[in-house]
Amino acid sequence: MSNFQNIARRVINIESQALQQLADGLDDSFDRAVDTLLNATGRVIISGMGKSGHIARKIAATLASTGTPAHFVHPAEASHGDLGMMAKGDVALMLSNSGETPELADMVAHTRRFGIPLIGVASRASSTLLKQADVALVLPQAPEACGSGIVPTTSTTMTLALGDALAVALMEHREFTPENFRDFHPGGKLGARLSKVSDLMHSGTALPTVSPNAPMSDTLIEISQKGFGVVGVTADDGRLLGIITDGDLRRHMDGLLSLNATDVMTKDPTTIAPGALAEEAVAIMNQRHITCLFVVNPDNGQKAEGLLHIHDCLRAGLG
Repeated sequence: MSNFQNIARRVINIESQALQQLADGLDDSFDRAVDTLLNATGRVIISGMGKSGHIARKIAATLASTGTPAHFVHPAEASHGDLGMMAKGDVALMLSNSGETPELADMVAHTRRFGIPLIGVASRASSTLLKQADVALVLPQAPEACGSGIVPTTSTTMTLALGDALAVALMEHREFTPENFRDFHPGGKLGARLSKVSDLMHSGTALPTVSPNAPMSDTLIEISQKGFGVVGVTADDGRLLGIITDGDLRRHMDGLLSLNATDVMTKDPTTIAPGALAEEAVAIMNQRHITCLFVVNPDNGQKAEGLLHIHDCLRAGLG
């Protein structure tokens, strides 16, 4: 085993032990912090200097993407006009391992002057920041993983984990769902995985449908014009009665043009609801070895609302 691997294991072990200390040391102050954030009618203003500032930015991004409006304010910029970003109804969350970061002084004073609730995170309960805070979250006195005690490593890991814990507590209290999460993440692979069927389906005039009594000559034209290799057979009220696929055409090839859509269709086809995740639709199509699904709304009388093709899912980054 190389010396570098030994160093890595030592660092990770030190930080993991500190995280366990953090978990074991949680008390009512964490509950008060969550309640304070829940009661905010404005935004959560998060700040920190140096490495704490980088962690503050990440916590702000996590909160904002999970239903808690939040943004980062640089403490030095706050002293030059950005204090105006904090207002009545906001909550301030300030991070400082020592609790004595001088750049935070103006922001702390601003919260006290205007009655803005302040949650402080630091490693010393007697620090200026935590003494001024309405809610004090004290980090355990755990050694930094650098060995010399001067490089923020363990302390920033604990602060980041504490921010994640706050975000998840808020999410679960608000019953934040994957669909909610997608609203804040429309792009990229994550956005694709959380896309709903209704986001990708074809609908309206693009939907291939015929009436039950439609002659097969008209049905073949509909299949050809819409280009999906399938057609839905719908009642007058829009209910999906069945579908006609290439396989159905082959099974009824003898005398096909003398038949109508009802004679050829497969009844009770596999469908999916418009509110389902597109990833679920891909799983169904893969499992059943089919290339498309009609989208039927069970809350709307089983009416056909759209068609989802595997190619639409692949273009969106699924599959």
